[in-house]
Amino acid sequence: MRSTGPFLRRSLLSACLALAAALPLAARADFDATVVTVSDGDSLRVQPAGNGPQVVIRLLGLDAPEICQAHGREARDALRAKVQGQVVRVHDKGPDAYQRLLAGITLAAEPGTPDLGAWLVRQGHAWSWRSHGSLGPYAIEEADDREQRRGLWAGKKPMQPSAFRHAFGPCHEGRPGKRGA
Repeated sequence: MRSTGPFLRRSLLSACLALAAALPLAARADFDATVVTVSDGDSLRVQPAGNGPQVVIRLLGLDAPEICQAHGREARDALRAKVQGQVVRVHDKGPDAYQRLLAGITLAAEPGTPDLGAWLVRQGHAWSWRSHGSLGPYAIEEADDREQRRGLWAGKKPMQPSAFRHAFGPCHEGRPGKRGA
């Protein structure tokens, strides 16, 4: 019997490591939680049922204006009015680069309703998240908002949050950061 060469062993090891890395994501469970705070149009903090530690969540599939950006406070206030103090169902997709939980969220009291990401984009409070040439999961809702000039689309030349952050830096105390005006 032939021995396996180094290339085959490395390939098998890489495949096993990839499978092991994927298992925690596959094993993630949805959970119910109460919304404690809403910090901006796509970020919130929840208290999981059963009193575990609070979790910071970044809504998946959208990008809301920065809090110091045009329509940023309106986006935050809309999300706050919709979910503050409500029990939500968190659909855990794993952590982002900042150790926030990336998740889709639905209202627990209204099963089968659209997720909050779709609702925020449909109300004109956020962009559908673009990645690798894709228009994102809420492209249809965003296109309708643009046409109807709903929410942030009523303003002159809305700037995508990623472009805003690149031009002005992050928000500090409600104002653009160091690169800002």
